[in-house]
Parts: sequence; C-alpha cells; structure tokens
Amino acid sequence: MSRNVCELWRLDGRVAIITGGAGLLGEMHGEAIAEAGGVPILIDIRGDAAAVKAKRLAERYAVPAMGLQADVTDPASLRQVVHETVGRLGRLDVLINNAANDPKVKAEKPVAWARFENFPLNQWTEDLAVGLTGAFLCCQMMGSQMAKQGSGSIINISSELGLIAPDQRLYTQPGLPEDKQPVKPVSYSVVKHALIGLTRYLATYWADRNVRVNALAPGGVRNEQPDEFVRRLSSLIPMGRMAAKDEYKGAIVFLASDASSYMTGTTLVMDGGRTCW
Repeated sequence: MSRNVCELWRLDGRVAIITGGAGLLGEMHGEAIAEAGGVPILIDIRGDAAAVKAKRLAERYAVPAMGLQADVTDPASLRQVVHETVGRLGRLDVLINNAANDPKVKAEKPVAWARFENFPLNQWTEDLAVGLTGAFLCCQMMGSQMAKQGSGSIINISSELGLIAPDQRLYTQPGLPEDKQPVKPVSYSVVKHALIGLTRYLATYWADRNVRVNALAPGGVRNEQPDEFVRRLSSLIPMGRMAAKDEYKGAIVFLASDASSYMTGTTLVMDGGRTCW
C-alpha cells in the first residue's frame, strides 16, 4: 500500500541530536525537527545557550526538547549524551553533525595568520578536532545506537566549499600586500570535503542496519556580513543572493524523514546554483 506523501515527511516522536545546537543553523535545524513533530536535542559546548534555545523550542512546539552541554571531541561527554537521551526518551533516530569551527574573515584587521603559509598547527588541529573528529565520534557513539535499533538517519553538514575551493577574491581588501590579504582558512575546506567522504563510508558500512547517511552542502547564509562581501558572493550565485537562515529547514526534514527513505551516501547541494558555474 502506497504511503501518503505528507506522512512521509512527518517525524512524530523521533529523536534528533543536533551538534552545535546553540549556533545559528543549529537552532534552525532544531526548529525544523520540531515543526515536523520530532524531538530536537541540542548539544553544544555552550550548554547554557543550548538549554535556552531548547526551552524555547519545547514551549513553542510542545515537544520534550532538551539542551545539553557536550564536547564533541570528548567520547565520554558524547557517551553521556546518548545515555541521557535514550534514558529519558527511549530512542535515538537522527544525528545532525553541525558543529564546526568557522573563523570569520574580518575586514577590520589583517588576518595574515589564516594564509596557508602561516596557518598555525594548533588552529589546524583544533578545527579538524571539532569539525571532523567530532563528527566521527558522534557517528561512532550515536550511529552505533541507531545500528542497534535497526534504523536511523545521519546528516553531515558539509558546505558548498566541500565541493569547490573557496574563491579568495571574496575577501580581498584594497591596499593590503598579498601576504597580508585575508583568506578563508584551509582547515574549513578540508573538514567540509572530508565529511562527504565520511558520509559515503558510513552509508555503505551501515546499509544493512537501515541507518542512512547523507550530507547536506549548503551555501552561505546572510547574517550581517559587510555589504561588499554580500555583493561579491551574490555575483557568483545564479540566484543572485545568499540564503536566508531558515531555507535549509526543508532539506533537513527531507533527509531525516522517510521522504528520503531510498537515499543514502548522497550529498544534497543547496547553494543557489553556485557550484553550477
């Protein structure tokens, strides 16, 4: 019997852990889960901020959302999240690996440290620890729980910069010598490319356990960036603009729900068409 298409998109009662849940998109991912009837668990190194945002979701959508302090680089911390989530709610259905370091390229001061020749080893190590090792550990802890249950969906938040190199011309500042020009750091691109590789690996590894693993590659979100940067980036996008912060909610629900039940190992690109050019 064919299922109703609207029912396929529902997440009623399903429990979703969202890393980096106190961030701008983390909160939007949680909102998407709650709007579809699911239960968002926001985890973040900033536990108080995650708790405040989870309380707001719980009150607005009448779901038992939680905000928990956790360090995605610490296996014991993640193990406690799984224990508390399953202990309280009895299940774990969705993992959204959203946590990442994303140092902003600031116009008001030179950021020569970000250039590849100068990029500090400790910054490289920290960025990979949060964005890549953190995703690996979350998949290991939470994906294993889903595999035991015999179902689940993992969504790794990659980026358009997981598919293409950053266009460093976006950050050029007049009057600065080349070796002082700001750039998007190498670690960001490496992490976002690697998440796609992790996605493909786990999609095949857990296929027989009914755990689907996909990546979402979003484009840049408009969030008070300087007008000149927005103009430059928008000129590289066929749709002529950056994304609004809530424009990825539909993709999150699609990947988390049965609407994508025959989809695994895939990268869903939502970038306004930028990677077409």
